[in-house]
Amino acid sequence: MSRLFSFHRMMVISSSTFTQLVRMKVFYFLVVFVLAILVAHFFKLPHTSGPESSAHEELRMLKNATIGAMSLFATIFAITGTALLIPKDIEDRTLYSILSKPVPRLDYLAGKLLGIISVIFVAMFAMDLVMTGALELRSNKVMNEVLTSAAQQGYDAEATEAARQEVLRHGSTWSLQAGVLALFLKTVILASLALFFSTFSTSTLFTVIMSFVVFFIGHIVGDIREYLELMNNGETSIGSSLTKAVGIIIPDFALFNVTDEAIAGKTIPLSAALRLTLIAVVYAALYTVISWFIFADKEF
Repeated sequence: MSRLFSFHRMMVISSSTFTQLVRMKVFYFLVVFVLAILVAHFFKLPHTSGPESSAHEELRMLKNATIGAMSLFATIFAITGTALLIPKDIEDRTLYSILSKPVPRLDYLAGKLLGIISVIFVAMFAMDLVMTGALELRSNKVMNEVLTSAAQQGYDAEATEAARQEVLRHGSTWSLQAGVLALFLKTVILASLALFFSTFSTSTLFTVIMSFVVFFIGHIVGDIREYLELMNNGETSIGSSLTKAVGIIIPDFALFNVTDEAIAGKTIPLSAALRLTLIAVVYAALYTVISWFIFADKEF
């Protein structure tokens, strides 16, 4: 009898899933991304003009545009790519050949999830490298402009150093990488959520729609809870209790919005990154286990 869970079997299924998704030419998006970055590098991005604008605004706009593209790709692919996995295996009859062997269904689901997470990781890693390279080049250009302007306006050493630190804060920093990590962790939860819906849904469209609906609810559930507590002067009500219960089942995706803080040049502490990692791992594991219980009762 085969073991309930085998890391080797999971990795084999994961590798096969990775290859299957790559054949779907998902990495073509990277070509568009690179071209967009090249355009953004050689041409100034539009930003607010006026006394409130500054040199680092140009860097913020570049980060906002590139991370926005990364978020769009990762979110859409995490949901739609995962939603297609099981239906595609059923259509190709690959699922039947896999489950006819001593392969536990937990291995199959975990392998599928790890496969799509691996594709997202590779794609985001490549986009992150391109973004970092473009940001470094643009930061050096902005830095030279700032230092030249400071010298022309007669800044003292302290004011010049403050201007230099401001540019560095808006360049390629570890906090920005923490923001990219938060974005990746969010997609991990989304992929596991889509996997959960696909185990009992007979329609890929239903899986995609429900995943996006839960994604939307996860962004507002925290605000609803705070609003209800404010309306009840901090006292517990049926509504706030209900939103807390929903918050346990559906992750508060607003927690992962530290990416916006990273774009703004704020510092993201290591403790926040570790907390988000733990949340993502717990929810991904929870949705996978629930998916396994549902998938175990299906006849193939």
